[in-house]
Amino acid sequence: MSKTRQSDEQFSLELGNEPNDLPVPEQTPDTRQLLSSLDGIDTLLEQWQQMEWIRPLDVGFARLIRTLSEEQGEAPHPLVVLLAALVSHQVGRGHVCIDLANLLNDAGTTLSLPPDDGAPAAGREETGETPCPQPDEILARSSLDDCLALLNNTLAVSDGSLTSPLVLNETRLYLRRFWRYEQQIADGIQTRLALASPLTDAGSEAAATLRQALNVLFGVHTEVDYQQLACALAARNRFAVITGGPGTGKTTTVVNLLAALQAMTGESGQRGGRKYRIRLAAPTGKAAARLNESIGGAVSRLPLERLPGNVTLEDIPTRVTTLHRLLGSRPDTRRFRHNRDNPLLVDILVIDEASMVDVDLMASVFDALPATAQLILLGDKDQLASVDAGAVLGELCQRAADAHYTQETADWLAQMTGHSLPESLCDAEGQRLDQAVAMLRKSYRFGDESGIRTLAEAVNTDTLDSGILQACREGQFEDVIWLNGQSPKPRQEDTLALICSHAVSGTPEAFRHQGQGRSANDKPLPPPVGYQHYLDLLNSHKLGADSLREDWDRLASQVLAAFSDFQILCALRKGPWGVEGINDRVARQLLAEKRIPRAEGWYAGRPVLVTGNDYNLGLMNGDIGITLSVPWDLNDQGDPKDTLRVAFPAADGTDGIRWISPSRLQQLETVYAMTVHKSQGSEFNHTCLVLPDRLSPVMTRELVYTGITRARNWFSLITGDASVFRDSVHQQVLRASGLAQRLSQP
Repeated sequence: MSKTRQSDEQFSLELGNEPNDLPVPEQTPDTRQLLSSLDGIDTLLEQWQQMEWIRPLDVGFARLIRTLSEEQGEAPHPLVVLLAALVSHQVGRGHVCIDLANLLNDAGTTLSLPPDDGAPAAGREETGETPCPQPDEILARSSLDDCLALLNNTLAVSDGSLTSPLVLNETRLYLRRFWRYEQQIADGIQTRLALASPLTDAGSEAAATLRQALNVLFGVHTEVDYQQLACALAARNRFAVITGGPGTGKTTTVVNLLAALQAMTGESGQRGGRKYRIRLAAPTGKAAARLNESIGGAVSRLPLERLPGNVTLEDIPTRVTTLHRLLGSRPDTRRFRHNRDNPLLVDILVIDEASMVDVDLMASVFDALPATAQLILLGDKDQLASVDAGAVLGELCQRAADAHYTQETADWLAQMTGHSLPESLCDAEGQRLDQAVAMLRKSYRFGDESGIRTLAEAVNTDTLDSGILQACREGQFEDVIWLNGQSPKPRQEDTLALICSHAVSGTPEAFRHQGQGRSANDKPLPPPVGYQHYLDLLNSHKLGADSLREDWDRLASQVLAAFSDFQILCALRKGPWGVEGINDRVARQLLAEKRIPRAEGWYAGRPVLVTGNDYNLGLMNGDIGITLSVPWDLNDQGDPKDTLRVAFPAADGTDGIRWISPSRLQQLETVYAMTVHKSQGSEFNHTCLVLPDRLSPVMTRELVYTGITRARNWFSLITGDASVFRDSVHQQVLRASGLAQRLSQP
C-alpha cells in the first residue's frame, strides 16, 4: 500500500483498493460482533456519548476517520475507528496521545471510563450496572501486535512523514496536530541546547563577568546557594528551566539572572553594550498580575551600582503580559500574529507559571521565538498540569529532584559559584536537558513550623502520616485547620452547611489562638476571613453620584483585593461537592444573611470568573471581576443612575480598573468556589480546599498539593470523607506523551 505526501490543511488520504483482510483479534461472543462491524462500533460510541462517557467531538472524529477512509476506497477496521475516538477522548482529558501498550494492559484506568467525576451521568443505572460494554471488555483480548498491524496498514495513519489525521510513533497514537506540537517543542529545546555558549569556558571573559555579577547579586555563602546555581546554569543555556515550590524564590532568582545577563552585555562584552530585549509573560491574567506585583520589588532591590556593564533599572523589565497578548491572539482561531514568519522582537523570554502552559501554546511560543532567542521557564513541577493537553513542565523536570549533573557541569558550577555540589546531584550519565534544569530547594516563605509547608511537603512526597493528620484535626498548626477532620464520614448535609458557614466568616475561632498573634514580614497578620470581608467593604462605602471615577476605581481595587483574601477550591465541577453545587449553596447562604440582594443572575457583589478568552474585551480565561452598582454611565449618556458594572483589574499590569457591562460578558461563572485547576497562577490569603465524599480519578496528589499551596497564610480543609484526603495523595497524574523520551535521546 503506497502513501504520498498531501496537503496538511485538508487531511486528504490516498486512494487504496486493498481489502481489509487483517484478522480480527479473538474476542468474547459479545464483543466479537462489535469489532467486526463499523456500524456496531458507531452504535457503541453513540451509547457512550449518551452516557456522557465521551464527547460528541470524539464520536465526530471517529466518523470522520471512517468517512475519509471510505472516500479513498478503504474500509477501515472497526478497531481503528474505535481507537480514533479514544485518542480524541484522551486529548480531552489532557493527554497528548494514547499509549497503546498501557491501553491494552488496563483500558479502564487509562481511559477513566466509565467516568467517576462525582456526578452521575445521564443514562447510568442506579445499580451501577451499565447498559453497554465498557472499554476493557471491548479491548480485553486485543493484542498490541494486532493493533499496530491494523494501524500500520491504514491510510488514516502514518509515522508523521505523510499527511494523515493520525500519527503512530512506536506504541503512541497521536492526533496529527498534537504530534506536530510535541515535535516543535522538542526541536525548539534541542536546537537551543546545542547552541554554543561563550560561558562554557570558565576562564573566558564572559565567564569572568558572570562570576563577578553572581558574587555581587548573591554575596558569599558557606553552603551551596541554589538560586545562584540556577542563575549560572540558566545563563549558559539558550533554554533553561527553574523549578521550585512556593516561597523558594523563583522571582528573585530570575530577576538576578536578568541583571547578570544584562551585565554581560557591557561595551567589551558579548553585545558591545547593546542590552538584551527581554519580555516577561505568564499563561493567565491572574498569573501575570501576581508576577507584576512581586517583580517590581525584586528589581528595586538589585545592587545595580555594583554590577559590571552599567546596568540600569530600565534594562530589567517589570511589566508582565499574558502569553496570548504577547503572541498576538487572533479572534476565532488558534493561530497567532507572531510566528516563524513574523517572529517576536525579543532576545530573552521568561515564562512564569509554566506548569499551566499546554503543548499547543508552548509550541506556538517556540514557533514565534527567533532561532537564537533564550527561553527561560519558571514554575512548580509538582503542581497540576495545564487544563488542556500536555504536562510540558512536568516532563522537563522529571529528573530535577536528583539533578543528574555531569562532572563537567559540576566542575563548571564550582568555578562559577565557589561551591562543590553534593555527590547526590551528580551523574556521569546525565542527559543534555539535565544540565539546563535547576531546582530551588529552600523555602523562604514558610518557616519550619508552618503547617502549610509541612502538609504540602508530606503530600508531595507521599509521607502523609497519622501524626500530621492528627495535628491538622486538632489545630496544632497555627495556619492549618481540618474543620471536620474528627468525623470519619460526616453527614453530607452537615458538611455542606459547614462549608457555607465557613465561606461567610472564615471561621477564625477554629484556628489556634483564634488566628491572633501571627506576623508576616515583621507585620501583624490579620486573622483569617471569609467572603463577608469583601462584602462588608462593598456594602459600607460612602461613594455617590458626585464621587469621581478615580474614587470608584480605588474602591473596586480594594474590593478585588479583599475578595482574594479567601477562596474555596473544589476538586470537582459537578454534583453537590463540585463548583456548581457549592457556588449555589454559598450564594443562598449569603442571601439568607442579607449580605447580597439575590442569589441568582446579576447583583452587586457577585464575583465572576472568565472561563474563555474574549479578545474584544481584553479578558482572558481565569480573570476575576466583582460586580458593583455604580451611579454613573460609562458612556456618559444621560443622567447618572445606578447601573451594574463588573470591575476587572487592568490588563496592563497597572492599578487601573476596567468597567464592563454584564451584558457584554458571555463566558463566565460565579466564583465563590473554583476548581483547583482554575486556581493555578493565583494565591489567596486564606484557602479552603473541599474534597468530596468519595475518591475519583481527578483526585490526585498534584491536585491536593496545588490546592494547599494556593494558601499564602491560612489553609482550611473540609472533607466529605476523611479517607479521601489520604487516598487522593496515593494517586498521581500520569499524562501520556512522548516529549520526555524525545529529549532523552542523544
